[in-house]
Amino acid sequence: MTPSVGWGVLHLYYRVDRARAEHEAGAGKRIVDAVSSLEADGHQALTLAMLGHKADLGVIALGPDLARLQAFHHELLGAPVEPVSSYVSLTELSEYTSTEDDERARVAREEHVSGDELEQRLAAWRERMAHYHEHRLHPQLPPKRVCCFYPMSKRRASDANWYELPFDARKELMGGHARVGRQYAGRVLQLITGSTGIDDWEWGVTLLADDADALKAIVYEMRFDPVSARYAEFGPFFTGLVLPPAEACARVGLRLDAT
Repeated sequence: MTPSVGWGVLHLYYRVDRARAEHEAGAGKRIVDAVSSLEADGHQALTLAMLGHKADLGVIALGPDLARLQAFHHELLGAPVEPVSSYVSLTELSEYTSTEDDERARVAREEHVSGDELEQRLAAWRERMAHYHEHRLHPQLPPKRVCCFYPMSKRRASDANWYELPFDARKELMGGHARVGRQYAGRVLQLITGSTGIDDWEWGVTLLADDADALKAIVYEMRFDPVSARYAEFGPFFTGLVLPPAEACARVGLRLDAT
């Protein structure tokens, strides 16, 4: 089953069953083989050795076929692990992304450009946006060293209801929010996926970086932006070290040998 727009994304978190793991030689190989098989089918998976006691092992899986992702999750359950949390979402485009008319007006207003030069600017802009849209809908996750995930929703409080704001006001606020995020380009990869109607929250936020402090810094700074400070509710945070499947399994006590 393939969504009409975007890819499916699963965030899966497990606790190792220590008693079973001690007696199941090659338990980690089941995880490694499941990841290899998924990737061979044109999907992606990141494995994490989790920090803290919420979970031992984390897996982020994404790709075009929801049925294949479900089968992958079922394969992982064959290992001596117990699921403790999961999240289901889809990659998506933001409804607040600038349109070509927005960019045309901005360039004319701020840079006083018109005529052929304006059209050349817009052609370059269209190329950049096509790349951006492709990255949002079909992301290629890089091998960063640490990952944090959390779900979030927009607040509906009587004095701060995001959904009662006019579209133009929401778009302006999100533009400021995005500018904060762009300051971390190159340091933090942000994957924002939609889950309205398919899981308990409205969005899932996955942050990948080589420096754990960058994860803390971007979330802290964004908390001061009105979109977060006034209109956002946050779920639990899951943070782990991104490792090759074999290393992640070894770190959490899932043996790779078959003897």
